[in-house]
Amino acid sequence: MTTYHFVAASERFLTVEEPLEEVLRERQRNYAETGKTIDFWLVKQPAFLSSLELAELKATIPQPAAAVVSTDPTFITFLKLRLEYVAVGTFEAPSAEVPDALAGAV
Repeated sequence: MTTYHFVAASERFLTVEEPLEEVLRERQRNYAETGKTIDFWLVKQPAFLSSLELAELKATIPQPAAAVVSTDPTFITFLKLRLEYVAVGTFEAPSAEVPDALAGAV
């Protein structure tokens, strides 16, 4: 199993109100220059939020939701500090509750 870390908020907040696209594009450019494999994804309407362990958190996020998911906890901490008004969490996948963590990834 893989541990995924995420920030989640309303899709509108992440994709329209905040310059998230610029941040993700810059990180993607940096990874290309340094030969790193992409370890982050923008997921619209993330299915993993429907798991029992994240049900309380999902209730606090305006719908439709979106999330940036990564295997790098430091990047998610950076996004939390940068975006401020987001929910943060982790989950393990694949699991019985979360078979495809990146369903809906853009």
